[in-house]
Amino acid sequence: MTIERIKEAFAESIAAKQALSEEDLAVLLEMSKLTVEALQKGRKVIFMGNGGSAADAQHLVAELVSRFRLEREGMPAIALTVNTSILTAIGNDYGFEYVFERQVAAIAQSGDIVVGLSTSGNSPNVLRAIEKARTMGCLTFGFTGRSGGQMPHAVDLCFSAPSDDTPRIQEVHITAGHILCELVEAEMFG
Repeated sequence: MTIERIKEAFAESIAAKQALSEEDLAVLLEMSKLTVEALQKGRKVIFMGNGGSAADAQHLVAELVSRFRLEREGMPAIALTVNTSILTAIGNDYGFEYVFERQVAAIAQSGDIVVGLSTSGNSPNVLRAIEKARTMGCLTFGFTGRSGGQMPHAVDLCFSAPSDDTPRIQEVHITAGHILCELVEAEMFG
């Protein structure tokens, strides 16, 4: 690794964010409005993803439950990735593709928002959970990469990072997630 490669990595990350279109930003704005509406009605936000997307799901839940910028009450949000007993029980008893679907079936209620993060847009366990959430009357959001995979067709709203490179996609996702949290927090408590 050289200083030049470090500079290139930063430039790639910046370029991916600068490549976002007005349509991409409009999707993020609409997600924030629908999240505020759901929270004002006493609903919750449920996040899920695998690997780095699991970490992003947990990170964004922490921003909503604890705080982002403002001192305020916590907002109801859950990451389906944090209970290793549930993940391993479902994975062992039913298969890894069911680890999120069974949790959604158990805890989601009509009007909740279920958010799936998948850089490829093709994670079977995320897509199964999204499908289950939709049958239960939940609003579904997806975060994926440029190609989108199956995700854009599976969710109500999809934010696609304008990259095909997993690290760059995840960097756009966490920035977009932070902006989503900031918009929701400001509307709810600003």
